[in-house]
Amino acid sequence: MMSEPVQGLILAHASVASGLVAAVKQIAGIGDGTLRPLTNDGCGPDALLDAVRRDAGSGPALIFTDLVSGSCGFAARKLVAERPGTAVLSGANLAMLLDFVFHRDLPLPVLVERLVTHGRDAITGACSEDCTDAAGAAAR
Repeated sequence: MMSEPVQGLILAHASVASGLVAAVKQIAGIGDGTLRPLTNDGCGPDALLDAVRRDAGSGPALIFTDLVSGSCGFAARKLVAERPGTAVLSGANLAMLLDFVFHRDLPLPVLVERLVTHGRDAITGACSEDCTDAAGAAAR
């Protein structure tokens, strides 16, 4: 028997969540419901926690936040503490969100570990001192 796919909720400041969801939908061609945006705009701590409870749904859920601390991170961790089958992943980036939509059938602990690794691996950097030819430069 296959378990229910994990639902994703991006909880972030200003329009970050809606921008990330729009990018994932465009790149991956996903429909509504797989990954939903939620902003903290205009919400105090209690109202934000209520919105996260509502938008996380009833099945397994992964809440992506933009920052570890702050209202988004605090609300996500409060929900995870009170609700089984829920996890939080802070520092969300586009690479990990794309990986999420294609692997959300994995068990939640395995999925979280995979996404953390994938998100970290997607972070690279290059300095002008290292690059004379931007097209041929290897990221580090």
